[in-house]
Amino acid sequence: MSDSQTAAIPLTTTSEHHITRIGLIVVTATLLVVLLALPLVVVFAEALRRGVPAVLAALAQPDAIAAIQLSLLVAAISVPLNTVFGVTAAWSIGRFHFAGRSLLITLIELPFSVSPVISGLVWVLLFGANGWLGPLLDRAGLPIVFALPGLVLATVFVTFPFVARTLIPLMQSQGATEEEAAITLGATGWQTFCHVTLPNIRWALLYGVLLCNARAMGEFGAVAVVSGHIRGQTMTMPLQIEALFNDYDWIGAFTIAGLLSLLALVTLAVKAALEWRIGERSGALL
Repeated sequence: MSDSQTAAIPLTTTSEHHITRIGLIVVTATLLVVLLALPLVVVFAEALRRGVPAVLAALAQPDAIAAIQLSLLVAAISVPLNTVFGVTAAWSIGRFHFAGRSLLITLIELPFSVSPVISGLVWVLLFGANGWLGPLLDRAGLPIVFALPGLVLATVFVTFPFVARTLIPLMQSQGATEEEAAITLGATGWQTFCHVTLPNIRWALLYGVLLCNARAMGEFGAVAVVSGHIRGQTMTMPLQIEALFNDYDWIGAFTIAGLLSLLALVTLAVKAALEWRIGERSGALL
């Protein structure tokens, strides 16, 4: 083989790699435009088709206000509950070895593999009018299904893995050296958590809370099953969008969809900032 033929081989290989890279970038960019950018453009364009006054009028509707308030209330209850659970679970799994540890991890990941609709049906079977505990709760004046408690339970179930699964790998990788040192120096358990553990996990905790909140605000399947679709009472924002769309109220449906889209964009921006901050801290620790 001549020198010219030998020199041509790496050039050809480099050219092929260059073409492959460009092709992958083009395919990825096309998918992003088709699957993400275009739907967002359509949502905002349809919402603003009749101008800003029509958007404001749609947001001023009593059912729309009730749906927004209910979504915020459900998220305000569900996210703190899942935050407490996630931190507790991550602390237990990341710091201790105990019987049933693997089972606990499996249960935490269960909502990722179970359809939200199925989880909603479980609550109906348990707390519905003909369910196992429904008649007893109704006689006690404690309705669960078709009321706020049912919406909260359904939302908590589908969102509780986010905080825990964000914190568990981090706490396992960090180890307990700093906490053991603090305890050795006389710190109490609460002092150790507040001054050592929490500062080390704060960015990852915010990341998990952010994802948990985004899922809580946008959950449809589980909430749809337990809500009863009572307008002005048990309709969250995703359910209100469906109801308005079925009523051919395009402006109202796309206006609320635009709110959820704005939430998604803000979530992505904050998520990117938190990922950068977590990566920066991890690099500093290394």
